[in-house]
Amino acid sequence: MDTILLLKALILGIVEGLTEFLPISSTGHLIVVGSLLDYTNEQSKVFKIVIQLGAILAVCWDFRQRIGQALGGLASDPVQQRFAGLLVVGFMPAAVLGLMFHGIIKTYLFNPLTVAGALIAGGLLILYIERRTVQPRVASVDAMRWPDALKVGFAQAAAMFPGVSRSGATIMGGLLLGLSRKTATEFSFFLAIPTMFAATLYDVYKNWALLNAADLPVFAVGFVAAFVAAMLTVKALLRYVSNHDFTVFAWYRIVFGVVVLLTGHFGWVEWAAA
Repeated sequence: MDTILLLKALILGIVEGLTEFLPISSTGHLIVVGSLLDYTNEQSKVFKIVIQLGAILAVCWDFRQRIGQALGGLASDPVQQRFAGLLVVGFMPAAVLGLMFHGIIKTYLFNPLTVAGALIAGGLLILYIERRTVQPRVASVDAMRWPDALKVGFAQAAAMFPGVSRSGATIMGGLLLGLSRKTATEFSFFLAIPTMFAATLYDVYKNWALLNAADLPVFAVGFVAAFVAAMLTVKALLRYVSNHDFTVFAWYRIVFGVVVLLTGHFGWVEWAAA
């Protein structure tokens, strides 16, 4: 087995786990880092799908008690039925729009320079939202209404554009709607579960011909790295949002995006499409 390839898998798995639930775009980072590592071949497309599954399973493990309550109460508990209903409503915009535009987005937008522009634009939007004073009216996920979930779902759909950030779109959209910072963050995590599972299964179906048993060690390294990194990141982010805003992530996005654009413009890095 190629040691260099395993090292690339480890790096990309860590990148996926660290960025999936932060408002800085995991897809964008995978495109940029994958280009830097010269890992943009056909195998890399399936690899990025597999490690995304590792990250979402980390959230499932972290919230296993709440997920177990929801599943156990679907038949008889109105509270859990309502919670599941919120997730279904929030999931629908991305599901419908994703099926409509998945091919176009993958073909034309998955490149580092497009990602850089989205990172900068998203960073500026986060700065704008954080400077607004919106009094939270929803203190917990259980207090959300279905229109709240639907609007957050449409915000999530905007993250189909690589570089926007699924978590960033849902969290900042939630803040604009009047969700508390903790509620917006938690609902973003919960909404990620059906959304990312569906996206992963769809991508696996579309790229089934690219799967190869010989690639299993590479996929395993990336999967485990993403799982562990995501577990650490989710816990840290929940602690962070209780006392901080997202301004630091906005500036990170802007600086990172500017660096990618400048290096591409001056020819310091020859950025390749994912």
